[in-house]
Amino acid sequence: MIKQLDRLIIKAFIGPFLATFLIAIFVLILQFFWLWIDDFVGKGIDMPTLAEVILYVAASWVPVALPLAMLLSTIMTFGNLGETYELVAIKAAGISLRRFMMPIMVVSLLVVGIAFLFNNNIIPVVNLRLNKLKYEIVYSKPAFDIKPGVFYSNINGYVIKLGSKDDDGRRIRDIIIYERGNYLQDNLIVADSGAMTVSDDKRFLRFHLVNGTRYEERGMRASTNTELIRISFAEYDKVFDLTSFFKVESSDSMFKDNYRMLSTRQLAHFEDSVARRQDSLRKRIMTEVAFGFDFVKRHDSGKLRPVAIRQAPKNMKAIIPDSARMTSIDMALSRISGTKSSTDILFGEYTARSRDKREYALGWHQKFALSFACFVMFLIGAPLGSIIRKGGIGTPLVFAVIFFAIFHLLNTSGEKLAKEAVLPVFTGTWLPSIVLVPVGLFLTWKAMRDSQLFNKEYYFRTAQHIRKLSARLVNKKNRTTVPVQNNHEHEQEELSGNNG
Repeated sequence: MIKQLDRLIIKAFIGPFLATFLIAIFVLILQFFWLWIDDFVGKGIDMPTLAEVILYVAASWVPVALPLAMLLSTIMTFGNLGETYELVAIKAAGISLRRFMMPIMVVSLLVVGIAFLFNNNIIPVVNLRLNKLKYEIVYSKPAFDIKPGVFYSNINGYVIKLGSKDDDGRRIRDIIIYERGNYLQDNLIVADSGAMTVSDDKRFLRFHLVNGTRYEERGMRASTNTELIRISFAEYDKVFDLTSFFKVESSDSMFKDNYRMLSTRQLAHFEDSVARRQDSLRKRIMTEVAFGFDFVKRHDSGKLRPVAIRQAPKNMKAIIPDSARMTSIDMALSRISGTKSSTDILFGEYTARSRDKREYALGWHQKFALSFACFVMFLIGAPLGSIIRKGGIGTPLVFAVIFFAIFHLLNTSGEKLAKEAVLPVFTGTWLPSIVLVPVGLFLTWKAMRDSQLFNKEYYFRTAQHIRKLSARLVNKKNRTTVPVQNNHEHEQEELSGNNG
């Protein structure tokens, strides 16, 4: 029976998990294009390139989508079972909630292992290719499109203006082509009409011009004494090279040092290399300071003897005569300035290497932290679903969004604080787990005791009980205070009678 129960729970979990995972991937892809739409529009991206971008974006968001899918699917699974009273029947059969959660916990640990392998082996390659592809698209020129009445300058070395263009985009009129060269020499082509065609491979643009004039200025480059040549033509062909409109080719080496594109083994190697570089810079800084100031070399030569201290001069005037004082001050300031400049450069490089070291350590910890987040989300979602006992997509989605927003906020803030050395790398990377694991344990403890933590009727009854109790206390206080006031009035009447 227990094995059948395990199959029942896993079967109820797999469907919502796959569905929520695909929905999360879809939403995150839309978020990516929402952020990058301005850089992609007008670049003439073909369908294979767009499909490649979507594939890489989907793969890059898998580490984020897995915890979200785990959280939402566990809430839905246990919520559905609680709403249909299957959870109550299983508890009535003597099966504890901890045993009931065991199958999905095993699945969550399996997902943790798969997520780590994906983060360590697939994500670095995906991030590398995605960033390379984004660079090639963003830095490529806009798609070729010459509009009438507008100066078009995206073709290298030329500025083109068309008076009008037919709807088919082929027939053109009132053409002006300005050839940009030396600033002292202007070449210009003016034509009444013509035809504009693009080669089959999209690499060349051909202007067949009719009834025009070519103006060409010739002369020495550095001389203003030039001659203007005017050539009239009945027909003239001008060919432009459009290869600059294709994607800018980038090398993988541009991104190879980024911590998001390295595996754990590579991150550990780069971190050791940066540590050795820091040691070398530290020694160079000490060498620069020791070279500029002799007393640094003798900082560990022993303490001065008491006699020498008693005989030490009180100020610089007792050592340096007046005639050499200004020269000595200028030499000292010059030496200090030179040493400060060289040490500032080395310290700036040392600071940059320190940031690189933190980033490599951060990337190494993130491989494990993002994978472990799947188990953390299970630890929250399973007891939360058994407490709220609501199936479907409505209520579980609300709670999933709240807890995932907290997780994402802690993850982003911890990563930023770790990069800025405000928090240690370990604390910043594992901050979501440090905060949310106790919450999951608390929810599990409440679920095992059939808590009504999210039952609004329980809080309504509690509020009514508190109001009744407060009303009783008020009534009791009134009953005790009224006789006391009557006794005081009776005593006052007796005193007034006696006085009378």
